[in-house]
Amino acid sequence: MVRKHLFTSESVTEGHPDKICDQISDSILDEFLKCDPDSRIAVESMATTGLVLVAGEVTSRGRIDIQQTVRNTIRNIGYDKSEYGFDCDNCSVLESLHEQSPDISIGITPNGIKEQGAGDQGLMFGYATDETPELMPLPIAMAHRLSMALSEVRRNKKLDWIRPDGKSQVSVVYEDFKPKRIDTVVVSTQHSPDIGLEQIRREVVENVIKPVTSDWIDNNTKFLVNPTGRFVIGGPPADTGLTGRKVIADTYGGMGRHGGGAFSGKDPSKVDRSACYMARYIAKNIVASGLATKCEVQLAYAIGVAEPVSVMVDTFGTSKIAEEEIEGKIKNTFDMKPAGIIESLNLKRPIYKKTAAYGHFGRNDPTFTWEKTNMSSSLLG
Repeated sequence: MVRKHLFTSESVTEGHPDKICDQISDSILDEFLKCDPDSRIAVESMATTGLVLVAGEVTSRGRIDIQQTVRNTIRNIGYDKSEYGFDCDNCSVLESLHEQSPDISIGITPNGIKEQGAGDQGLMFGYATDETPELMPLPIAMAHRLSMALSEVRRNKKLDWIRPDGKSQVSVVYEDFKPKRIDTVVVSTQHSPDIGLEQIRREVVENVIKPVTSDWIDNNTKFLVNPTGRFVIGGPPADTGLTGRKVIADTYGGMGRHGGGAFSGKDPSKVDRSACYMARYIAKNIVASGLATKCEVQLAYAIGVAEPVSVMVDTFGTSKIAEEEIEGKIKNTFDMKPAGIIESLNLKRPIYKKTAAYGHFGRNDPTFTWEKTNMSSSLLG
C-alpha cells in the first residue's frame, strides 16, 4: 500500500522582524571579521517599535561603528520610510557589549600545549536529500524561493505596493516518502494601505507563486494569499523580533532534526554554527556520492575539547553500504575539529550577512563553501 502524507515548511522574508535581527547580528559579525578575522563574537539583537537593542560578547582587535552598521542593515532591507512604522533613520539603537568570558576563552584558544577546543558543548545536525538539485527537502526549498520572489518583486518595483515583511508556507504531498505535488501554498505579504485584497491575491499568484512553483502545482493546488485579509502593519511594530528565532526556517524546514543552537551573530569558533555547516557539508557529499539518497549527520562536542564526542549517520534505510562503514569514511575524510572545520570551509571571512535570510543551506553561491560536493569522490575511495 502506498503511504501518502503531507509535509509543510515555512520561510520568511528579509523584512520579517526575526530576520531583521539575524541580519543585524551577522552584519556586526562581518564588520568585526573584516577588521580582525580572529574576532570572537556572540551578538544578539532585538527589534520592536522604534527600537533596536544589540547585546552580547565581543573580543576583537577591531573597532566598528555599531550604530551605522545597524542603520545600514535596516536601510538595505527596505525599512527606509517613516510610514512603515519602523525605519533606519528614526529608530533608537541601544548597545550593551562586553568581552568574552576569560573562562570560555581558556577552553577554546589554542596554545603550544593544546589545540583549539569547541566553543560550547552541544549537538549539531546536517541533512541532505536528493529531492531537489541542491539536495534540500522540497518544502523548504520552495518556501525560500517564494520568499525571495516576494522580495524581488518589491525591490524591482514590479509590485510596488509590497512592503518588506512577509511569509510563505508550502505543503507537499509525499507518496512513499517521495514528493509528488504541492497541495497548498500560503503567502502573506505586508502591503500599502491603498491596495485591495482582490488585487493583492491576483498579483501575488501570477507574479510570485506560479513562476516559482509551476513544476509542482496542478489544478487542485490551493493558493492562500493574505488569508487574514489585511497586512498593513508589519515588521517590528507588529511583532518584536529576536535573533535566532527562525532556526527551523534557517535549516531544513523541520525535515531533519536540529540541535537547537542558533547561528546568526556567532563567529565560527562557536560549533553551534560551524559544526552545523560541517554536518551539512558531510551529509551533502554522502548523498552526492550516491552512497545514500537521504542522509542525516549528527556531531556533538564538549566545550574546550577539539574532537567531537560523537559522530552519527542515519540514511533512513537508503544507504548502499552499512551506516557504520559510512561513519568510518567520514572520520577518515573530514576534519571535524573546530580548527579543521574553520580551515576546511574557510569560515573566518565576512560572509555571514548573506546567510541571515532565506536559509543557510541549499544556496547556489560559492561563498557557501559547505554546499560544495568536492569530497564526494573521496568517500567512494
